[in-house]
Amino acid sequence: MLTELLQGSDAGGFIIIRDSASCSGRHLLKSFINAALNRLHFHNAYSDPLGWTDKPTFTVHQFCMEELARLLKQTSHPKPATLVIDSLSWILRHVSPPAVCATLHQLRKGGAVRAIVALLHGDMHQRGTVGSVCHLASSVITVAPGMKGGDAVAKITKRSKSGKVVQDEDIFTINNDLTVVIQSKHSQVGHKQADPEEQEMDPTAHLTFNLRLSNKEREAKEKLALPFVFSKEKKTALLHSSPGSGRILYEPDANDDYDQEDPDDDLDV
Repeated sequence: MLTELLQGSDAGGFIIIRDSASCSGRHLLKSFINAALNRLHFHNAYSDPLGWTDKPTFTVHQFCMEELARLLKQTSHPKPATLVIDSLSWILRHVSPPAVCATLHQLRKGGAVRAIVALLHGDMHQRGTVGSVCHLASSVITVAPGMKGGDAVAKITKRSKSGKVVQDEDIFTINNDLTVVIQSKHSQVGHKQADPEEQEMDPTAHLTFNLRLSNKEREAKEKLALPFVFSKEKKTALLHSSPGSGRILYEPDANDDYDQEDPDDDLDV
């Protein structure tokens, strides 16, 4: 799946490369830049990100839909360009996460760019901030160090428009020309499978009582007449009295002190 993402098959997608201090994702980001050179226009936001000089090229405070749309119009290529952000962590340090998420959502849905590829340092932010940004992405690539020195592991989670989630895990290396070589891969669809220990664990294995009923016990339970539950024959007998059955007739006396609001007023309670 990593090769498909590099080839740009996910048009209109939003790809996040999530790295940490143990494994940098900037080399993989450069591979995406190398694959999108014909649709890329560079803007320097690194030399003066806070606008301390008189004529800053681009600052983090300009990370909004209006300013980005103006910069994207300067591209000479007629087709939409690929927006590569290096990195979102620097922007999130100076711009509120809701504003960043709103801008990314507008860029993705507005059609101003062909795709968005962003680097995010996951260990620099709170878990809620990382989760909110990754929730907007169509594909999240989490890089981790591999078993060998030059290898890295890419754990990919891709969400399709239909809601289907595909998870893939690739072991890759990056050559000097920024080409990615896949060493091995293992893919799975949907949720991750539980560990064998979790699958074999039975919570009812060591109970002192039985939670299940046998066939005889189930038949006896179904035949049992529950209290205060009238059968059809008993309801008919109570509602339609037979001839000769007794009845109680009560006629109130003139001396009866009957209060409609408190009928039990005469009781010494």
